[in-house]
Amino acid sequence: MKRALIVIDVQMEYFTGLMPVTYPVGSFENILAAMDGATAAGMPVIAVQHSAPKESPVFAKDSPGWQLHPEIARRKAVVIEKTLPGSFTGTELENMLRRDRIDTVVIAGYMTQMCCDTTSRQALHLGFGVEFLADATGTLAQKNYAGEVDAKTLHNAVLTVQASRFAKVMPASDWLSGIKK
Repeated sequence: MKRALIVIDVQMEYFTGLMPVTYPVGSFENILAAMDGATAAGMPVIAVQHSAPKESPVFAKDSPGWQLHPEIARRKAVVIEKTLPGSFTGTELENMLRRDRIDTVVIAGYMTQMCCDTTSRQALHLGFGVEFLADATGTLAQKNYAGEVDAKTLHNAVLTVQASRFAKVMPASDWLSGIKK
C-alpha cells in the first residue's frame, strides 16, 4: 500500500471567517499531527486550497479567508487549488497520485460533509483505497431551507456513511500508529 495524505481546505475562513469549524474539538491539532506523521514516514502530503470568485463572501481568491492556515502553509506539502467540492475535479490530483503510484488516499481537513466526503467518494470511484481520519476532519452546524443539523450529528452521520462503503474510518492516532509500523 502506498499512501498520500490529502489535507483539504484548512484555510483561514474556518478560523476567522463566517464558517468557524466547531466539531470535533481538536480536529486542527489532529490534522497537524497527521501531516507531521506523514512527512516523517516519507509519505506525500497534498494540501488542497479552495478558491472562489473575487466577489464571493467566502474563499474569495487572495482574500484573508482564502489563505491556508499558517501552520498548514509552513509544513512540507504540495499545494493544489480547486474550485468545486471534489479535490479531483478540474485539478491535477489524480495525475499526481498515479504518477507517484499512490493507491490509497488519506482524507483530513474541512468540511467533513462537503469537500472531505466528496473527495473520498471520488477517490473510490477512481479506484483508490480511502482512509478517512475521523477526528482530523471537522465541520459546523448547518441550517438552510431544507432543515438544520448540529455539527456533531452531521459529522457522525458522514463518518457512518463513509464507513459503510467508501472508506476505512479511524481516529488519527490509530492511523499514525499504523504508519509507524
